[in-house]
Order: sequence, then structure tokens, then C-alpha cells
Amino acid sequence: MSKALSSAETIDEVPMAAAEAPPDSPVEAKKAPAEQQFRSPPKMPGMPGMHGRPQIVPRTPAAKETFVEGDYVVYPTHGVGKVERIATEEIAGHRLELIHITFEENRMTLRVPVSKARTAGLRKLATRKQFDDALAVLRGRARIKRTMWSRRAQEYEAKINSGDPLAIAEVVRDLHRNAGQPDQSFSERQIYESAMDRLATELAALDQTDKPTAVQKLADYLKTIVKSAPEPAEADSEEEDA
Repeated sequence: MSKALSSAETIDEVPMAAAEAPPDSPVEAKKAPAEQQFRSPPKMPGMPGMHGRPQIVPRTPAAKETFVEGDYVVYPTHGVGKVERIATEEIAGHRLELIHITFEENRMTLRVPVSKARTAGLRKLATRKQFDDALAVLRGRARIKRTMWSRRAQEYEAKINSGDPLAIAEVVRDLHRNAGQPDQSFSERQIYESAMDRLATELAALDQTDKPTAVQKLADYLKTIVKSAPEPAEADSEEEDA
């Protein structure tokens, strides 16, 4: 790898021992330590485990889909990207059919084996009906658990990283504030903006427009919603922090 840092990077969901970027690639592959050669799906908090820590639950596999060059797709932890090409390459002595996905905003390329696409959660864009269902979630009453903010924050981040527009819409619904309501805390604002960014990116791809236009469309939609008091939710074993 050259001394000069690249302005873009390639991330692989394949063994990294020989994962250099192809000669014609404009990006640079990063190598991982031996113990990290196989990357597992992001860990998601769920039921309490040992020592009161969230227990890791597996990601729900996406529906089996066929991807082609030019498709806009959603990868759970990175959001919307575009399939640049699908090609067979030799990685660490194995010939694998890889999906090359570019994320323009992050200047990043992800290579996912076709055989692992479903378990990795890779999916095509939501349909218009599915996205309308997500917008309908925004109109619902917020459901705020009576538990510590740190636990709720983990659950919100897990929903965002699930890549599911309905789950992401729940985060926006719960953390959105209309005029006259208490302001969000700094950490609430960060998670809220992350969820809004994911929804807006997918909406922009659906509408074939840019993200700022989609962000404004969502903001205008939220202004039409009159928020009532949060709907009571089941309390966890921990009390809500002050």
C-alpha cells in the first residue's frame, strides 16, 4: 500500500488475506488482521445477557433476490449503494462471484459474495408501497420505553443498522419533536439525524432525485403530523434515567 492515504476505500465481506483491489480499481483495499479475515454481520442488542449486557441476536436474512449491474441496493450498515459490477475473482485462493457496491457519499466500495448476499442483509430498494408503509409509521404515536437512555440508544442504532425502512421510521417517529415540544438532547439529535439520513437516501433513490430534496420532502411531511403524548410501552428492568 502506498504511503499516501487514498480518498476512497474498499471494504470486503470476503477473506482478506489476498484482498487487494483489482488493478483497474480506482480505490485501495485495506487488509485486516488474521483474526478478522472473516467479518460477521454487525451485532445487534436484544435481550439482556450475562452481566446485564444486551444479548447478541442474529440479523434477519433478506429475501432471496437477483442483483444486476446498475441496481440500487441497500446494505444494512451502510445504506443505499449502487451495483457497479458482478464478477468472479480469486480471493485467498478461492474463486468467488462478488457484487461490487459503491457508496458515492462515503467514497467507498464494498465487495459481497453473491452466496452471502442474503445472509448479509443485502436487498433491493423498497417498493413505493413499502416506503409508504414507512411513512405511515411516522404518523403513529411515539413508543418510549421506560428504561435508561443508553439502552434505548442501542436499540435505536440496531434499528438503523437493520436497513429495514419500517424500523428506521420508528426511530424517527420516537425522536421527532414538533414546535413547542422539549428539545432533543445531543445524542438524541445524532441518532435522529442518522435515521433521517437513511430514510432520505432511500427516498431519493426511489424518487430519482437528490438527497437534499428528499430530506426536505420528509421534513415537510413531518410538519403535517400533530404529535400526541407518547404511547406507554413496557418497562425494562431498569428505570428511566433522569
